[in-house]
Amino acid sequence: MKDIENHVLYIGKAKSLKNRVRSYFQPSSDHSPKIARMVCQVENIEFLETRSETEALVLEARFIRELQPKYNTRQKDSKSYPYFIISKEDYPRCFIGREGEYTLQEDFEFHGPFIDAFSLKRSFKILQKTFAFRTCHLNLKKESKKKFRPCLLYSVKYCSGPCAERISYKDYREDIASLRKFLEGDTEKLLTKLENEMQQASQSLDFEKAAKWRDQIQSLRNLDKKSSPPEDIPDSFFPVPPQESLQKLKEILNMPYTPRIIEGIDIAHHAGKEAVGSLVTFIDGIPAKEGYRRYKIQSLQTTDDYAMLKELVYRRFSGQDKKRTLPDVLLVDGGKGQLHAVQSTLEKMKIQITALLSLAKQKEEIYIPEQSSPLAISEFSIVHHLLCHIRDEAHRFAQSYHHHLKSKKIKK
Repeated sequence: MKDIENHVLYIGKAKSLKNRVRSYFQPSSDHSPKIARMVCQVENIEFLETRSETEALVLEARFIRELQPKYNTRQKDSKSYPYFIISKEDYPRCFIGREGEYTLQEDFEFHGPFIDAFSLKRSFKILQKTFAFRTCHLNLKKESKKKFRPCLLYSVKYCSGPCAERISYKDYREDIASLRKFLEGDTEKLLTKLENEMQQASQSLDFEKAAKWRDQIQSLRNLDKKSSPPEDIPDSFFPVPPQESLQKLKEILNMPYTPRIIEGIDIAHHAGKEAVGSLVTFIDGIPAKEGYRRYKIQSLQTTDDYAMLKELVYRRFSGQDKKRTLPDVLLVDGGKGQLHAVQSTLEKMKIQITALLSLAKQKEEIYIPEQSSPLAISEFSIVHHLLCHIRDEAHRFAQSYHHHLKSKKIKK
C-alpha cells in the first residue's frame, strides 16, 4: 500500500487478496486509530503473486526489512528466517543459522529458508542422529595427521567422530552427500539408494554397515510421522555466542586449549532423605541432554553434603560412566568446602581434570583449588554468565529428581 507520494505505507500477504484488501475499506470495519490513519493515506496498491505461501512469507519479511514501511510493526529488524547450513570444508560441519550472519557466504551451503524455526531445530537433531555429522568448530583437513579426542556426541552416536578418524574421509563425505539429497527433497531416491547399499552390505556380510543403513532408513521414514517433539538438545539464550565465553574462560584459567565439554554437578536432599545427585553436560556452551545423569545417593543416610558429593564423583568416574569422555571443565555447585571434597576424591581415583571450579550461590563467587580467594571475575562478565547457567541447570536437574522421589514416597 502506497501514499500519494509513492511512499510504502504497509506490506502484507494474503491467500485471498480480494478479501484482505476489502477488510480495510469496508465502512463497517472497526479499525484502530493507527490503521484508520493509514487507510486514509492509501492511494495505490501493488501486488506480487507468488508460487507458495512459504515464498510469500519470505518475500514479505525481506521487503519489510528493506523498505521499513511506516505502518508495519513486526519483522522490521535485521533477523531473517533460519537456514540449515553446511560448511564447504574437507569434513563439512552442519548448523542452523541466518543468511545475513555470514559475510563469506561462498564458504557455506544454505538450505532453506525454514519458516518454523522450532521445527527446524527438532528436525536438525533427528538428522544429526541419522547422518552423524559434526557440529564442532575444529579445523579438520583431509591430509592432516593431527587427531583430536572425540567428544560426548561421538559416544552417544550423534557424531561419527571424523576428528579422531573414527570414520574415513570417503564415508563421511558420502553421509553428507546423502544429507544434501534429503534437504533438496530427493527423499525417495535417497531411500532407494540406502536400501540398495544396505542389501549390498548384508550380502557381503558387512552387518555393521548394513545396520547403519537400516537405522538411517528407519529414521528418515519416521521423520514426517513424528507428532510430538523428541527430547532434543535445547537452545539457551546468551547475550554473546557461547564460543566467545569459552575462549574467555580458557584465558582466565590459562588452559592449553579452548574447553568444549563442561560438566556441572550438584546434590539435593531434605535432612538427608531422598538424597540425589545430578550431572549436566554442556558441549560448546550448549546443554547436551544425552550427557545428563541423575544418581540416587545410596551409601549414606546423613546430612553430610561433602560425603554425598564424594559418592557422586566416584560414581561418575567409575562403572559404566567411566567410559565417557572426561570433561574439560568440572563445575561444582558450592564453595571451597565442596570444591576440596571433589578434588580429594578425584586425586584418590587418579582422575585428572584440566580445570576444576566451584561456584557458590550466596555471593556467586568462583573458586579453583590453587588459591583460597575467589577468582576476580565480574558477575556481569560473559564467563560468569555461562558458569552460572551451567550451575543453575545442575541445581534444577537435582531438585526435580529430589521432588520426584519425595512425591512418590508421599503417595505410598
